[in-house]
Amino acid sequence: MADQDEEKVEANSEQSGDVPAAEAAPEPAPAPVSEPSPPPAPAPAEGQEVGKGLELMMDIPLEVSVELGEATMTLAEVLALGPGSVIELNRLPGEPLELLANGRLIARGEVVVLNESFGLRITEIVQTEGLRAAG
Repeated sequence: MADQDEEKVEANSEQSGDVPAAEAAPEPAPAPVSEPSPPPAPAPAEGQEVGKGLELMMDIPLEVSVELGEATMTLAEVLALGPGSVIELNRLPGEPLELLANGRLIARGEVVVLNESFGLRITEIVQTEGLRAAG
C-alpha cells in the first residue's frame, strides 16, 4: 500500500511540474580558478637592438610616390582640360622633388632617366622630426 502512495505522489509531482527537493537544488558550480598573468616582457639588455621587432614588418608594402608639384583648380578648370593643356605647378624648375611613403615626406631628390624610364636620385633624407611634422 505504501508503494501505491509513493507512485501517486510521483505521478502528482510529474503532472504539476514539481520536482522533489533533492533534485531541485542544483549543485554549486566550482569557483573558477584564475590563471596567473604572464610576467612582463623583460627590457632589452644593454647593447641589444630595440628595432628587432621591425624585422617582422619588413615585407609590408608601402605606397611610394614622387611629388612633382601641386596646383589648386576649380572643377570648371579641370573639366576644361584637354590634350595640350598646361597646368602650372607650385614648384620651380630645379627644385628637389619630394619622395612620399604612404603620404609622408621621407626624402627629397632629383629626376634622372634610367633605361628610358624616369627615376629619382635621393639627395636628402628627411630627419625624424620632419617626418612627424609632415604627418
